[in-house]
Amino acid sequence: MKGLRMYHVLLPITLFALICSQLVAAEEADTETVSIPVEELRLFAEVFDRIKSAYVEPVSDKKLLEDAIRGMLSGLDPHSAYLDAKAYENLQVHTSGQFGGLGIEVGLQDGFIRVIAPIDDTPAQRAGIQAGDLITKIGDESIQGVSLNEAVDKMRGQIGTSITLTLMREGIEKPFELTLERASISVTSVRHRLLETSYGMIRISQFQNNTAEQLTRSIEALKAMGELKGIVLDLRNNPGGVLQAAVQVSDAFLSDGLIVYTDGRLPNSELSFSATPETAAGEIPVVVLINAGSASASEIVAGALQDHRRAIVMGTDSFGKGSVQTILPVSVDRGVKLTTARYYTPNGRSIQADGIHPDVVVEDARITHIEAQASQLRERDLSGHLQGNNPAEVNVEAEEPLGQRDYQLYEALNLLKALNILRPDRG
Repeated sequence: MKGLRMYHVLLPITLFALICSQLVAAEEADTETVSIPVEELRLFAEVFDRIKSAYVEPVSDKKLLEDAIRGMLSGLDPHSAYLDAKAYENLQVHTSGQFGGLGIEVGLQDGFIRVIAPIDDTPAQRAGIQAGDLITKIGDESIQGVSLNEAVDKMRGQIGTSITLTLMREGIEKPFELTLERASISVTSVRHRLLETSYGMIRISQFQNNTAEQLTRSIEALKAMGELKGIVLDLRNNPGGVLQAAVQVSDAFLSDGLIVYTDGRLPNSELSFSATPETAAGEIPVVVLINAGSASASEIVAGALQDHRRAIVMGTDSFGKGSVQTILPVSVDRGVKLTTARYYTPNGRSIQADGIHPDVVVEDARITHIEAQASQLRERDLSGHLQGNNPAEVNVEAEEPLGQRDYQLYEALNLLKALNILRPDRG
């Protein structure tokens, strides 16, 4: 038993000694002396031994050490994580734009899973899940204390199978349940449409490897519909994604200047990205819509266009996810997702925890029209009135009025019209 105990003690000490030796080697050039936390290592070894000898069931060394790594990373911040073989594979699939599941971008908050944003045209969005919802149960199982990767893994499953989520939402006193059917999530990250003559909207639901190409095609498609006087760039409930895609999307609206830079402790974590002279959007006026579900790459785009005064940012404060995660492979099929830097806008503003504040605050709301009094007459109500000779206007919206369907988008369109009226080159 004494020999077995010594083995259990030596194993974690050897592991941590190797880690510490790597830290010392990496910082040989620094003047600071790196001390080995002997007491903490002794405590770790003691706890490791107690679990091995006293836990109700046998536990493998591999499980204990992998769980220790998970805990070490999850204790740093909500976005650092250990990626086992399955999580590592899922990450690669997710950034490619096609994966299976419910279509929710999530983060960790107070032991529960917080919805950052539902992805457009997915089971989550169709079921009514909203940014800010807290998921407290998956099926009958409480997820308090469950890691983010484990929770995501539980929500994914065979296409066509159902899953029940228990959620809590601000303004609703009691938890409520939603049953969703898993589907193959193939995300088209960019969509466009004409709001009315000469004014278009481009919606980016998340930033993937091909998002910039899709954006360019959307801009060209809107231009092909006639004179384009303004674009609403809708980044609401966009949880982010690939950094390079955010840079390329910003570059589509900027012809020069800094887009974003990062700052961290490692030399290779200090990066900066600048615009190129070619722009897909030219000088077309732009309004960017954001809200609390706009995170990460969305905030990079909004911050860059805001700092360069290229666009007016409208809506509500963004999520505030301004940290950089780097995937560090630790084996052929495993990796570590580690926060290594912070994002900064061109003017040096940190996005982290503070987010992007809109130039014009517009809360999400619904408006209703006040019925005109019957006594209020107009010329067209008079018997025998002359007809006007103006050409009939094209009514793009054949559905419910925009102001009633989407008040923030309605206000963004009104602002674009005002900007166009004040343009000096307006004919």
